[in-house]
Formats: sequence, C-alpha cells, structure tokens
Amino acid sequence: MNQQPPPGPRPASEEPILFVPTPAPHRPTFGAGLRTWFLTGLIIAGPVTVTAWIVWWFVSTVDGWVKPLVPAYLYAYIPPEIPGIGVVIGVLGLTLLGFLAANLLGRSLIKLGETILDRMPIVRGIYKSVKQIFETVFSQSGTGFRRVGLVEFPSKGMWSIVFISTPPSGNVASHLPPGVYTSVFLPCTPNPTTGFYFYLPADQVIEVPLTPDDAAKLIMSAGLIQPETQKKLAQLAQEQGQPAPV
Repeated sequence: MNQQPPPGPRPASEEPILFVPTPAPHRPTFGAGLRTWFLTGLIIAGPVTVTAWIVWWFVSTVDGWVKPLVPAYLYAYIPPEIPGIGVVIGVLGLTLLGFLAANLLGRSLIKLGETILDRMPIVRGIYKSVKQIFETVFSQSGTGFRRVGLVEFPSKGMWSIVFISTPPSGNVASHLPPGVYTSVFLPCTPNPTTGFYFYLPADQVIEVPLTPDDAAKLIMSAGLIQPETQKKLAQLAQEQGQPAPV
C-alpha cells in the first residue's frame, strides 16, 4: 500500500524550474543611426562654424574701419588684402595712443580735446556718458560687474542672478531711504544685453562665488550650461530657505 506524501509545499529540490526567455537586445535601426551621426556632427561643427563666423565678421568690420585710415604709401609695406591686418594696425594704434596719453604732452592734448568737447551742448553729454561707461567697464581697479549675486525677483521666493554694480552716487543716495544701498543689473534670457537696473539694500543681495563669464553662460543658455560652481549657488539658495535658482 503506497502512502501519499503529506500536503504542503514541495522541497526546494522538487520545485519546478521555470525558464523565462531573455528578450533580444534592441538594435537601433539604420535610420536611427543616421540621425545620431547627423546630430553628433552638428554638435561638433555648429560651435566651430558660429565661432569662425563671429571672428570673421569682427575682423572684416575692423578692417573696414581701419584700412581707409591707413596712408596709401604704407600699402607698399603692408598688403591691405591680408585679412586681419586692420585688427593688427588698430591694436598697435590704440597701444600707441595709450602710451602717448601716459606722458605729459599726451595728457595736455587730451585735456584740450575734452575742453573743446565740453563746449558743445549735445556732444558734451554723449561724450561724458560714453566715457564714464568705458571707464567703469574697462577699469582694472573697479569692481563693477565683476561680482555676481542673487536677489529675490520678480517676487518673494523667486531668485534671480544679477551682476553687482556700484553704490549709488551722492545725488541718488540722498533721495533713497536711510541705509546702505548698491545697484545691480538683472540681465534677461537669452539676451543678457537687456534687463533691469535698480537700487536695493546691500543686505538683500547675496554674493555668490560665480564668475561673470559663468553667470553669462548660465543666463544665455537658460540653465542648460551649468558651471562647476552651480552646486555652490544651489547651496546658497537652500540656506536662505528657498528653492535653488534654475
């Protein structure tokens, strides 16, 4: 008389083995491969082409400005058809002008020229404004637009990247409420040459360890190009109890 095994789960050795077929690896089609190759080539050639076009446009523009100012007899020594010769002449001319301006005679001539311009009603205002902009931007000792910060804009809880400029002048500062103020420029995306310029209390600006170049890349790319210091930027925003800027 055969005895039936007691009911219950079978031992592990008696469990049936189920074989699940492994799906075949997905192989991209020929069309998908062509698309990938095309996009890769576009990513490689695109920046090179745009950079070359910008450089060529700049060189051609400067050549068009400088070459007509070069005396004709110098063309025997400097062939004018060489691209970029105007840029070289322009750089040498500006360097020579700076050298002359550092001397007493050059300073006297510049002062005489500014005196003449100061007597022209319309030209005077244009010259002084442009000169102040150039002195502020290209001054080696200035701090304008060399620092980057965060401000709450356009509303509370929303943080925007700004370029820290200079404190307000005496005439403007006298009409502001009591306190320490600074001015900032908030560029727009993707065109950083437009934006908002305003004064606000200095303690409402959070300076961040970000270079102006990295900040400009971040703004123009709408956050797609993240600099290495973006982690520090997000950490500073979180310390203020707000989400990281994007």
